[in-house]
Amino acid sequence: MVTKTESNRLDKLVAEARQNREQREKTYREQALKLYPWICGRCGREFAGAMLRMLTVHHRDGNHDNNPSDGSNWELLCLYCHDAEHSRYLDEAGRGGAGPGAQTTSATHKPFADLKALLKRKE
Repeated sequence: MVTKTESNRLDKLVAEARQNREQREKTYREQALKLYPWICGRCGREFAGAMLRMLTVHHRDGNHDNNPSDGSNWELLCLYCHDAEHSRYLDEAGRGGAGPGAQTTSATHKPFADLKALLKRKE
């Protein structure tokens, strides 16, 4: 059972982590909004005014600490496309595949390796 003191300590820690994340995001989000047009990089929807809050910064390599000032690791995505992008990584990881920035290996199975011989055999 969690004591009240432990609960308060955990609440404070979570609040501090959220605040740090929000400050970090604010910095690179502001930079990205100055660098890029306010258009989702996937679906092409345009954003302005109050709707601009729906436009998020996606880190191409998946590393939220990799924030070069030239924006080379960022792309602006709407909330929906951003969620879909991260779901894609989760789906791939669930199948034992690689996430963003991971090394992938090429396929070793060659389904047409002996096709010529198979076709000759049918003739």
